[in-house]
Amino acid sequence: MFKAVLFDLDGTLLDIDMNIFLQNYFAKMVQMARERGLRSKGLVELLWKSTAAMIENKDPSLTNQEVFERDFFKDPLYQPEVYRPFFDEFYDQGFDQLKDFARPFPEARRVMDEVFSRGCKVAIATQPVFPDLAIRKRLDWAGVGSFDYHMVTTYEVMHYTKPHGEYYLEIADSLGVDPRECLMVGNDVGEDLTAAQVGMKTFLVKERLINQHNLPIKVDWQGFLPDLLSFVKKWTA
Repeated sequence: MFKAVLFDLDGTLLDIDMNIFLQNYFAKMVQMARERGLRSKGLVELLWKSTAAMIENKDPSLTNQEVFERDFFKDPLYQPEVYRPFFDEFYDQGFDQLKDFARPFPEARRVMDEVFSRGCKVAIATQPVFPDLAIRKRLDWAGVGSFDYHMVTTYEVMHYTKPHGEYYLEIADSLGVDPRECLMVGNDVGEDLTAAQVGMKTFLVKERLINQHNLPIKVDWQGFLPDLLSFVKKWTA
């Protein structure tokens, strides 16, 4: 039915409240910085600022990581030779300690099995503001980390973010498929359903539905993960 299926991660495949998670994520990072004698005052505010720079960027010559680092390291109080190794250590060691703030959805792995069995290309189309390691760990937390995905949108490889249409076009181009042959599956009305603007079909997952700006919901299909599983099972392999 589709040549490619794109899955959002947080709130779609992984049962997680991102507001609670991010509070603890930043608290853990600040704690680790203090323990190592590094400057932590203003760290969270600077991280938010540089993340916003990634989201706003539309320069195709820069990866999201390059945009983030260019903005973050403008502050002379945060030196790259100090904070690059610190971030690497945080994601390698500290990030795992946040696992308790997430849990797998029971149907997520079954949905993925069904989609792969139908010969579709599969992309993890998560907001690419995290490094590869942080996203791979969350895939493991969701119980779907062992699949051989055709693409995972990390900040190292992507040049755009949600909700920009360019983000979805970049995925389709990387997969070698027409956007009109893709299905985007996600739980965020404002970020995931914008895939329709480039011709993709959309399925809104409702377990942790997000509609921050109370937008009208225009979607091809919607339902809970058991509904998505039933939907995929009807496809012709």
